[in-house]
Amino acid sequence: MIIREFLAWTQNASAGRRAEATTALARAYLYGDLSADEAWEAKTALLSLLDDPSPLVRRALAETCAASARTPRPLVVALSCDVPEVARPVLARSPVLTDADLVDAAALGDEATRAVIASRHHLSHAVSGALAEIGELDTLVVLAGNPTAKITAGRMLRMIERRGDEADLREALLRRSDLPPEVRYAIGLAVAEALSRFVTDRGWIGTERCDRMRREAGERVALETCDGSGAAALARLVAHLRTTRQLTAGLILRAVLSGRTDFVQAALADLSGLDHVGIARAMRDPRSFADLHRKAGLPDALLPAMQAALSARQAAAGSSASLRGAGLSRRMIESAIDACTDLPAPEMQAVVALLTRYEAEAARDEAREVARAIAAEATAREAARRDAAAADAAWRAALESQRRTAFAEPESAVETVAVAPVETPDPVMVAPAIVAEMQAEPANPVGAILDALPEQILAWYRTEPKEEDPEVQAAMQEVLDGLGADLLDQFRASRDTAEAGSDEAIRIAA
Repeated sequence: MIIREFLAWTQNASAGRRAEATTALARAYLYGDLSADEAWEAKTALLSLLDDPSPLVRRALAETCAASARTPRPLVVALSCDVPEVARPVLARSPVLTDADLVDAAALGDEATRAVIASRHHLSHAVSGALAEIGELDTLVVLAGNPTAKITAGRMLRMIERRGDEADLREALLRRSDLPPEVRYAIGLAVAEALSRFVTDRGWIGTERCDRMRREAGERVALETCDGSGAAALARLVAHLRTTRQLTAGLILRAVLSGRTDFVQAALADLSGLDHVGIARAMRDPRSFADLHRKAGLPDALLPAMQAALSARQAAAGSSASLRGAGLSRRMIESAIDACTDLPAPEMQAVVALLTRYEAEAARDEAREVARAIAAEATAREAARRDAAAADAAWRAALESQRRTAFAEPESAVETVAVAPVETPDPVMVAPAIVAEMQAEPANPVGAILDALPEQILAWYRTEPKEEDPEVQAAMQEVLDGLGADLLDQFRASRDTAEAGSDEAIRIAA
């Protein structure tokens, strides 16, 4: 009954009305409380809408059914194969689609469709691998920026191999929290390759020198990638370097001179087949290390340099001296150069030249660190000076504001002056000294306050003379007159005595 009424109604309705009815019917089927017969009729009606000539109707159906797991699979598969504007909502969110459906849609769809698939939540390894192989830059960037997409290290390396020269892809990969160390190393190599190609295209540096700089940059990136990596991640990085023929003797020597014992142990374990415990024990004994060096297949010319560097590191570890842990150590390099300088073998010249370049690189790194420390100290000092100046200016402004507020005239006085202004004498008619005194005289805040007080308050503080009894006054006067005569006689007698004593003293002194 539902299907008949719905189909009959949609024969003459517009596309917009049909789209609204499609949305209502789909919601009723997915979220309504329909009986079994009603649900079957609604499902049949929805499937019949796949033949609607208007994409507006089919897109409304796709948007309504995209996120529901109750949507019939034939309906979802048919919508995913429709035109891109109809298929993209389903491809982006439908949980009904399988990995095979998504891979097929990615292979047959355009780049925008692949980008939509790449943005799906919890994308599987199979779909991510297919997109990494056939997707263009936009799809790869979306895939790398999808934090829930499961991408293997091999597929990430494949993405870098295909489009590693694009900065957007490299940045998207670097933002991933699950980035393996070998992929980080490959990204560093891609950056070095891009810079090398840019420099050589401009003709600033020769090709041979640029290749050597790129190789040394790759070695630095490989060692810096070890920071924060566990033993398993480090073993994977070493295996990747060996597979790609980038685990060279120069890289191992740089690791020794940089104090990267974890990388050295992983590299020697991969090359020799020994365990880490035995390798760590051999690195503390020069004779055992010589056997390990030969078993790993490293050149004999590097053995004295490595032994001297390891001895210098052990001596520094046993004393209060410290070695730089992040980059090349000049102390270890100097020990290696001293051990190789007097050896007669012609291969030592190349080793000494390599060590000399390492020494220059270590010196430049130390100079950079000192310059950064000085610049940071100067910046902090300048910031402290500015903060002190700002605080002093704020204190002075607050003090000035407080002074102005304390000596400002009250509002009532200002209003009185405004109502009855006092005529100021003409400066031409007044003497200049009087004018200057009038201008220089500061305002008296106490007087201004007293002038502003009401007359009733001032009357409270005024004292009126009290009237006394005439009889009391006469008695007091009589007493005072009597006291006055006696006191006058005593004063005269004391003065005569003082004068007589003074004359006697003058006569004795004469």
